Amino acid sequence: MAEQEPNLRIRIRLKAYDHKVIDQSAKQIIDTAIRTGANIAGPVPLPTRRSTFTVVKSPHVYKKGGEAFEMRVHKRLIDITNATPKTIDSLQNLSLPAGVDAEIRM
Repeated sequence: MAEQEPNLRIRIRLKAYDHKVIDQSAKQIIDTAIRTGANIAGPVPLPTRRSTFTVVKSPHVYKKGGEAFEMRVHKRLIDITNATPKTIDSLQNLSLPAGVDAEIRM
């Protein structure tokens, strides 16, 4: 009876402050996975997390005047199915741009 290797499924979550950088990283991961013969689902855009901060302009003269700053965290989800060992090696050797956080689960 031949042992059959189970289908490897890899889930990659990308997080970044800049949407252009995260899209470039997702494209780079997808191109690498397709080149090694894996199936891909995604990139799925997850909800963007927005946080707003209000800072007082001047504590003495303009007490009621404030500036608002916003920080956005963009997220993408990529599922890779039927991953080969070659796919895993090439994904680990992939260098992503600065500012992109990649969380890989198998």
